[in-house]
Amino acid sequence: MTLCTLRRSMLFLPASSAAMLSTAFVHRPDSIMFDLEDAVALREKDSARLMMFHALRNPVYRELETVVRINPLATPFGLPDLEAAVRAGADVIRLPKTDTAADLLELEAQVERIEMVCGRPRGSTRLMAAIESASGVVNAVAIAMASPRLMGIALAGFDYVVDMQTERGDGTELFYARCAVLHAARAAKIDAFDVVFGDLDDEAGFIREAELARRLGFNGKSLINPRQIELLHNVYAPTAAEAAHAGKVLAAADAAERDGLGVVSLNGKMIDAPIINRARRVLQLAATSGIRR
Repeated sequence: MTLCTLRRSMLFLPASSAAMLSTAFVHRPDSIMFDLEDAVALREKDSARLMMFHALRNPVYRELETVVRINPLATPFGLPDLEAAVRAGADVIRLPKTDTAADLLELEAQVERIEMVCGRPRGSTRLMAAIESASGVVNAVAIAMASPRLMGIALAGFDYVVDMQTERGDGTELFYARCAVLHAARAAKIDAFDVVFGDLDDEAGFIREAELARRLGFNGKSLINPRQIELLHNVYAPTAAEAAHAGKVLAAADAAERDGLGVVSLNGKMIDAPIINRARRVLQLAATSGIRR
């Protein structure tokens, strides 16, 4: 069975917070994102970069996928951030404010140079593009197709709604952007990540938005508080009925293969490859998240 990498939860971690750096791994999100950009004050950029570097070298983070959100390469901090993150062994570099495919190609060239200089295997550093503007949404397909290193694209809601001269509301203001980013990701066969939900006291609102993201087809969601991890994982967990049906689908597929049959059927209905692949993902989610409560 071929399983995909689960990226339901991507927890933002301010790289300037020594306390959070020392404890964040215990919350077990699917990915941890060390943030060197918006969460770090200008006067703390250099110290945050150093703390991020040493945190990534700590064995406690080796069992989690590690992502570093660098500052834009056009700023004085972007290239030093990138040098430190790649040399420290970050799994993924997240590029903020990605407006065009050219932005991603510039990042790719710099990452390849750093890998060669520091002896890291070529291609081992993956990339993620953050779509934060109308231009980024319009160019989402080109961005998603720009680099074989790209593992996903994320929609960043706050900057996008500011660029669109609106504000966060019931989700209507993000609907086109969500669909555009998601379709671009699926066309490129990469992951798509939904926006941060900023109201930490509105648990019901968070669950509603997470449900919408799951139904649309997003692989996961960016988070800013560990309390949201369990809630999100439960949203992505299959129901008992879904898990039971998935088990029957795979049992039928295995039986057909064992008997040398070219056609798989269950309860008189044909089962094709997409249904089998979905069943595998459902059982993977059940094994990781449990059954939805």
